Amino acid sequence: MAARKRASTNSSTQTKPSETAAQPKPQAPTSAEAPISAPKSGLILKLTLFFSVPYFYLILYHYKIDQELRKSILINAVLSLAAFFVTLKMIPVASRYVLRRNLFGYDINKKGTPQGTLKVPESLGIVVGIVFLVFSILFQYFNFTADSNWLVEYNAALASICFMVLLGFVDDVLDVPWRVKLVLPSIAALPLLMAYAGHTTIIIPKPLVPYVGLEVWDLGWMYKLYMGLLAVFCTNSINIHAGLNGLEVGQTVVIASAILIHNVMQIGASADFEYKKAHAFSIYLAQPLLATSLALFSYNWYPSSAFVGDTYTYFAGMTMAVVGILGHFSETLLIFFIPQVLNFLLSLPQLAGIIPCPRHRLPRFDPETGLLTGTNDGTLVNLFLRRFGRLTEKTLCVYLLVFQALACCFCFVLRYFLAGWYK
Repeated sequence: MAARKRASTNSSTQTKPSETAAQPKPQAPTSAEAPISAPKSGLILKLTLFFSVPYFYLILYHYKIDQELRKSILINAVLSLAAFFVTLKMIPVASRYVLRRNLFGYDINKKGTPQGTLKVPESLGIVVGIVFLVFSILFQYFNFTADSNWLVEYNAALASICFMVLLGFVDDVLDVPWRVKLVLPSIAALPLLMAYAGHTTIIIPKPLVPYVGLEVWDLGWMYKLYMGLLAVFCTNSINIHAGLNGLEVGQTVVIASAILIHNVMQIGASADFEYKKAHAFSIYLAQPLLATSLALFSYNWYPSSAFVGDTYTYFAGMTMAVVGILGHFSETLLIFFIPQVLNFLLSLPQLAGIIPCPRHRLPRFDPETGLLTGTNDGTLVNLFLRRFGRLTEKTLCVYLLVFQALACCFCFVLRYFLAGWYK
């Protein structure tokens, strides 16, 4: 989280067309305008190996996946790897442009230290969003034919994500109020909702069938309303569970990894080809999301040299919502989002105006010790500090990401024990 500072122009200082003025020579960047630091490649390599080894083992050896489906997933993985390297190279380039336009912030959690005086480039989620869209569009050449039933929904999904990237960047530039932020995802979800041609039914849990009298319930237009509300929740829940270096991107990396594992397991366990296609569709969007997010994570992890902005949080939330909706596992997605649900419930009194809500609901930073102290603001970040005591920003972020990973593991355990009984 950063307090953004923008330059203002004064019209009285502008020279007339007939007048001439000496142009100042470009100056070398000062310590407060230092170039973006090198990516944390060692951390990213460890994370990649930790996830990719079991993931590709499941795809290549453990499950007997259809050859064409496996080929499409691997082609998408190669394109995602290319997207990772492009994002890695483009972020330093984009950082120079956003600094030139005074889109930067100061790290509030380092206020009073030399790091707190550095201008950190803001809104670099725009790079991730653009690279993601470009490579997702290129993937169509390898996988979809002109008469493919999935092509319309795939392009509608990309249109919604593109719309959300645009609106997120507008929010970063204009700093729109919260009541408007709640509306933005519902606008961005319109292309997906209008193009959605899938089923609008839900399977009633077996213990409730005797009481409801139905095994399958067709919700009709209410299902599309649910889809829109899910998109609103996912985007805003990522946006408000923030405030630490690496937290926004880190939670996305964890959830995207869980989504990919879940999809592969469902493809391997099912005999229904359409069901497999739905989960493969989810993989086609989740793999580039993970790859581009890892590239951004290498710059955003503590100490952060790039801020993601609302552009990234909106983009990541919308992408995961689209993945869950079109992959038909929205219930599982919400369990993956348990920390975000808890953070939303803690934040609700302040967001609703029942309790005064400051602009930055961040913990207090002590520059002498480098530790954070929890406040009474309703966030999961402050709750962890009140429960575990004063912590460094890096340690606190690790705790929160471990909690995110445990929530995802809990989901897998829950699905295993409830299989055959719940649905």
